[in-house]
Amino acid sequence: MTAPFFDLASLAKPLVTAPLALRHLDLDADRREALGLDRWPRPLTVRQLLSHSAGLPPWLPFTGEPLAEQLARGFPAGSHALLREGQDGRAVYSDLGYRLLAELIEQATGRDWRDLGAEASGLLAAPWPRTAVPVPEGPDAEAWPLAASGRPLPPRGPDLPQDANARAGMKGHAGFGADPDTLRMALQRWVAGRNPERMAQDQARASDGTVWGLGLQRAFDGAGRFGQLLSRVPLGLQGVHVVASLEEHLPESLNAYGEASGRPTAFWMHFAFTGPALFVRPEDGLCIALLLHRRGPSGELLDLDTLRARRWHLLRRFLS
Repeated sequence: MTAPFFDLASLAKPLVTAPLALRHLDLDADRREALGLDRWPRPLTVRQLLSHSAGLPPWLPFTGEPLAEQLARGFPAGSHALLREGQDGRAVYSDLGYRLLAELIEQATGRDWRDLGAEASGLLAAPWPRTAVPVPEGPDAEAWPLAASGRPLPPRGPDLPQDANARAGMKGHAGFGADPDTLRMALQRWVAGRNPERMAQDQARASDGTVWGLGLQRAFDGAGRFGQLLSRVPLGLQGVHVVASLEEHLPESLNAYGEASGRPTAFWMHFAFTGPALFVRPEDGLCIALLLHRRGPSGELLDLDTLRARRWHLLRRFLS
């Protein structure tokens, strides 16, 4: 039986774009001129882009024009949850920052981001040679017509990412996939390259308390948070572990997050909109990846709380 193939969506950020940026780019040089953002009101660095702290909006539809032109033209902020302004001095998770990182990587290397990323990571860039586990359309499809200046939503296909911007040609934020064995080998390479150690540095804090490093967010041990499970894992459980599941039933619900985020743990993590999740403990290289999808039993897109519960129960089964 052929192993399932998963759209890794935003796991491209820590597994492809961040390692390339750390390898090829200066973290603290001002990149406004190189990116055509001369009117940006403050220095713009790779460190800020990696840690989602550059003050950029979280999302805009990819129209093919320079980002500076889109930002200068403006967009209907507040008309959709994705269409929001950035925040000065706070981390705001931004696909646009990783788009800019891909542009800088291409400038520095003279290589296409997809080709270089596939070569460096061992993951597969879209269009894929296999059909990915399907995931329903997301909120980007709703937001697209509000800010895309009449450009149609990019068509879907079984070998194309769920992410609309990735289908439209945007680079840096998504667009890679893997089956369990491919991901396991890619993660072994990622850990051996000491990428988790370089990325796991407290850099910026979001308004909800999320702490971002250079492409990973820190796991906390508060009630209902993944660090609550992960903090029980003793030192000594090492290696790369990939746990795959095609389950579609709705998981048992979880209690909401506690008001306090808890204490920081030794684990760092990243999530993909399509379902997969990545947890790593840089101290000893323990890496756990969950390959699952975001589709419910009736083909619906799971909400975030239900997806979190699906990830939680899969991780708990593995750890037990």
